[in-house]
Amino acid sequence: MARYTGPKTKIARKFGEPIYGSDKYYEKRNFPPGQHGAAKKRKKVSEYGMQLNEKQKAKYTYGILERQFRKTYALASTKKGVTGEILLQLIESRLDNVVYRLGIAPTRDAARQLVSHRHITVNGRVLNIPSAMLKPGDIVAVRERSKSLEVITNSVEGRSCGFSWLEWDSASLTGKFMSYPNREDIPENINEQLIVELYSK
Repeated sequence: MARYTGPKTKIARKFGEPIYGSDKYYEKRNFPPGQHGAAKKRKKVSEYGMQLNEKQKAKYTYGILERQFRKTYALASTKKGVTGEILLQLIESRLDNVVYRLGIAPTRDAARQLVSHRHITVNGRVLNIPSAMLKPGDIVAVRERSKSLEVITNSVEGRSCGFSWLEWDSASLTGKFMSYPNREDIPENINEQLIVELYSK
């Protein structure tokens, strides 16, 4: 299962924002990585550099590698509507992301692991493919024998599902993917238009 396993704080420092969530190490060293990171004067970034940077930020934020990201963009470009917005909607509909958004897991990496280790069901059947895209109406739940897992109970206690496109029942640890989110409802700081411009070259 291909995924990024390198240092996350270094990536956050590269983009100048804590893309993986709260990070005490980033707060202490919120300047670019490298020997001269704190003092180095950055050269003006080209248009291509800005577009590439935005695509890389989206990939790291959602934990997607290049091939999957490109396939998702290709799918988004075939649909009617604003390609950039559709791209983010498709990424948000991934099973690992929905598990994270529902609050079942504390991070997207943890959500990916719960899915691949067969702790999550979709419409009553175990689904262990993190990249599977959900459709409106799909029911996501914690498998019965997995409800006592410490990582799940701690995450559910500490978080609440505050997204309008998702419905959550904390008693049964069951959620529903109601609809694809509107762009203004997606909290990630990503300029999707730059990604579209990059792939349109």
